[in-house]
Order: sequence, then structure tokens, then C-alpha cells
Amino acid sequence: MEKSAGDASQSLLGPLNGKFIYKKNADGTVNKNTVICSLCRKEFAFHRSCSSLTYHLNAKHVWAGSSANVATASTSSALRQPKLTDYGKRLSKGTTDKLTNSIAKWIAGDCRPISIVEDEGLNEAFQIASSDATFRLPSRGTVMKKIHQLYSDERKAKEELLAGSSNHVSLTGDHWTSVSNHNYLGVTAHLIDSEWKLKSFALTVCKTTTRHYADACAEQFEAVIKDWKIESKVSTIGTDSARTMVAAARRMPYEHIPCAAHMLQRTITICLEDSSFDTALAKCRKIVGHFKHSPASTEELHQQQAALGQAREPLIQDVSTRWNSTLLMVSRYLRNQEAVNTTLAQQKHNLATLTNLECVKLQKLEDVLEPCRYVTELLGGESYVSCSVVLPALCHLKRVMEPTDEDQGYMMKFKTTFLKDLDTRKANINNRWLKMATALDPRFKDLKSIPKDERDEVWTWLGEMLAEAGPAPAQPTEDEPAAKKSLLLLCSSDSDSDKEEPRLLARYKAEPCIGMRECPLEWWAAHTSAYGQLSSIARKYLATPATSVPCERLFSLAGNIIQKKRAALHSDNVNKLVCLSNWLKET
Repeated sequence: MEKSAGDASQSLLGPLNGKFIYKKNADGTVNKNTVICSLCRKEFAFHRSCSSLTYHLNAKHVWAGSSANVATASTSSALRQPKLTDYGKRLSKGTTDKLTNSIAKWIAGDCRPISIVEDEGLNEAFQIASSDATFRLPSRGTVMKKIHQLYSDERKAKEELLAGSSNHVSLTGDHWTSVSNHNYLGVTAHLIDSEWKLKSFALTVCKTTTRHYADACAEQFEAVIKDWKIESKVSTIGTDSARTMVAAARRMPYEHIPCAAHMLQRTITICLEDSSFDTALAKCRKIVGHFKHSPASTEELHQQQAALGQAREPLIQDVSTRWNSTLLMVSRYLRNQEAVNTTLAQQKHNLATLTNLECVKLQKLEDVLEPCRYVTELLGGESYVSCSVVLPALCHLKRVMEPTDEDQGYMMKFKTTFLKDLDTRKANINNRWLKMATALDPRFKDLKSIPKDERDEVWTWLGEMLAEAGPAPAQPTEDEPAAKKSLLLLCSSDSDSDKEEPRLLARYKAEPCIGMRECPLEWWAAHTSAYGQLSSIARKYLATPATSVPCERLFSLAGNIIQKKRAALHSDNVNKLVCLSNWLKET
């Protein structure tokens, strides 16, 4: 069928409503791969896209390009369905800035990846929540600028806290290797502020490139201390019992506090290796591994648990670096022993099941390790005083582990090995510091956890420290009771100070001990003015943590940030993100 004249003339028109026409070949045919501007006769290659042609009109023929755009826009707007951007309100600049700051704080505080701001789904959620269809999430660069500013502001607040004249700062530190095989030194600070609140927060997670020699570790600690300007504030440095860390601590002019939890970990590990529980534990591990490596077996176990009216809970596999995981494995197995045996009886396997005697051994092991778990959790706290608890806790363990006539031979051997190894390791910790902390804790100041022949020595040390510190000045206000005023004057009198300071210590010793569940810091907050310089000494000793667990928690936090998909994070960004995540959880 032949084309009409109108169709033929329309075919000669080019794109953009005739602003461009197709070029004619020499033989009279139309070349639809080349167009000519009808205004300036310039040729353009044409491949069904008008982008370059529109750009030419807007650049060289503004009036023509704008009119064409208006015509095109008016035609398309009449035909298309209205978009979300045609409705709703627009957020003000102040509100947008607040949202940007909140997003940066959320990303830093909750360890979210920076690239989350590029998610279209999140952007759409913000548009719906704000009723602003034109809202766009801030770019990655903007978020990082906000995070850097947030870190700077939060660090200033921490520096002001550390700069308090009455603060004594204790540090804990340890090394950690990320998934990208980079080594980091994490350091946390611990202090008691002016309101007698225990504060613990991260100082740094800095990347290290040198080997872990003692001199290098000591220099890294000193660099962190110098960076935060707390050379005169640091009283103790807590680390694990690794030889390099112990040697590094001895090279620094601060008291070293070995990790009590690490000491207990090594003691229990050695006792388990050299005991009669090996065979029972080995069988238990293989049974647990059988279920952990088979989803089908685990489902069958859950069915048996439901049939017996028990909770559907998986078994726990222990790991060598955490002794309490062995206790959890044994406890979970014994609680589900009937369901496990029923499930194994219905399967084909080559496992050696536990005998009745071996199950009794595991039950005995669970009973004897339970107090150790309680002590480990007690010593690992950051929000309460723990250094003064070390000696009473170890004294309690020694009483629990004391062999009795009812113990079987394997239990007798385990307890004897435990007590012997614990005494050996206890001799290598900072006993003087721990004794002083125990005496300054109103819960344990009766010193029952210390041998009787060593108690007088502790009070002698405290008396010497009071003499060296001198009397604390006291300026009571006019509205204080007269009795309190006279008490303060007695504590701060310069005359006959050699007699008043021992009297002050004797008055503290005569105070009744508070309950075990009461807070020693609250007691000192109520008696600060009454005991003057003694309260400053208590602030110094009670701020020291008993373990390096705070650093381990910091590294767990860092592991949430440095993942396989974020292994290329710059070390400076790692430090800021980890510290911010730690700091923001306190506020």
C-alpha cells in the first residue's frame, strides 16, 4: 500500500517537533542517522536519543529550547499520572539539618554502615514520615562530616571530665586483630566523678603496625595517655596476664592490675585438663557437635523437647578461650539429657553415649563451677565497683573449693589442683592495691577476706597515705548544722595533725559495714565531708576495675563496625566510630 502525501512529508520531519530535520542523501533518500538543526544548519548524529539535541537548543538557541521544553512539558503533564512530588509540604532547612544530625548520630551509635544513606527504601520511608516527597537523605560525605563534628564535640566533653582536679583515672588496655588482619590497641578509662558516679568510656581504638614487644606496647600506652593529657591523672593500668603486656606495664610509672577474670580462666582451664572429667567432656562435645552440624538432628531434638514439655533450645558448643562456655555446654546437655538420648536412640550413629557415672561427674562439675561463673560475672562489671571485690570473691572460692570427706577421688583432685594453682597466681597480682581497695569499701572494711596477721599492715598503709596527703581543707556553709561544722573543723585542723589523722582512720574503722547489696559509692557520697582526704584516697582506689573485660566489650563493638563488607575503613574512622558508639550509649 502506498503512503499518502501527508505521511511522506511527516517522515521528513526530524525530532523535537521539526527543530531538527533528517539529512537527505545524494540519491534523494532520507538518512535517519543524521539530523540538521533547522536554525543553524549544524549536523548531529542521531540514534533515537534527543539528549544532545536538547542540550544544543538550550545552549545555542535558548528561546527555541525553552519553548520546546515548555510545549513538551505541558503536553506530557497533561497525559501523565500525578507524582508524589506534586503534593505535600517541603521541610525547612532547620528541620533538614536536625534530621541530618540525627542520622549521623544513629549511624555512629548503632554501628550502621555509612552507605545506608544510599538506600532508596530508607529514603522513601523518610519521605513518607516527613510528608516531604522531595526530601533526599544526606550524602555519605555529609554524614561523615557530621560524624567527625560529633566526635569532636563528644571528645571535648570527655576531656573536661578527665580534667577534673579530683579525678584519678584507671586505664585498661588490650590488643585486637580485625577481620582485615589489622591490629588495634583499645584503651578504656575509668574514674569516679565529683558526684561519686563510676564512669567508664573508651579513649581510643588505634591501629598499630609494630610487633607486640614490651617496649612498643609501653610506647603505645604512653602515646594514648599523652594524647589525652592525663599523665598526672593515671593511677593504674589493667591488662591481661600475657607476658608482653605484663612486661610493658612494668616499664611504665603506673600501678599494674592484672585481669582477675583471666587469672580465673587459666586456673579452671588447667584444672579441667588435668582431671578425671576429660572422658566425659570429650563425649559431651561430640554429642553436641553431632546436633550442631545437622539441622535435621536438631529439628528431631526440638520435637522430643516439645513432647517432653521442655523449651525448644539448641545445645551449646564450648570454646577453649572461654571456660564458662564449658559450664554452659554441660548445663544445657544435662537439662536436655532425656531428649538427647531419645533422639540418638532413633538415629544411626557411631557416637559413644555418656554412662550414668559420667553424667554424675558432669553434674558434680556443674555444681563446683557455678560459683566460679558467679565470681567471673561479678568481677567483669563496669557500672559498679569491682576491684574491692577481688579478695572477698577469691576467699569465697577458696571456701567453696575446700575438699570435704564426702568428695570422691576425682573431685578431691580437682579441688586440690584448683586451690594450688589459684594461690600461685594470686601471689603475682597487685595484692597491696587490692587490699587497700578492700579496706576502703564500706562493705568489706572489716577485712575478713584478708589473713588476720596482714590486716594491721593495711591500716598502716592507709595512715601513711593520709600523712603524706595532708589534711583536706574544709569550708562549711552557714546553713550546715553546728555538729557537722565542728566535725569538719576537727578533720581539717592543722594543729596536732599527727594525732587527728589516726583518729580519723579509727573513726572510719568504727563505722558499721553496709550491706552487700548497697552501693559503696553512695556511702562515700554521703560521708565525703566527714572523712576529708580519706574520701579522695577512696575515689582513687575504688575507680580501678578488676578485669580487662571493658576492652573485650570494646572489641566486640569494633567487630560490629569492621566487617567483611567494611574491611577497608580508614583507621581514623574506625577510632571515631567505635568511640562514638561507646560514648553515645552513655547519654
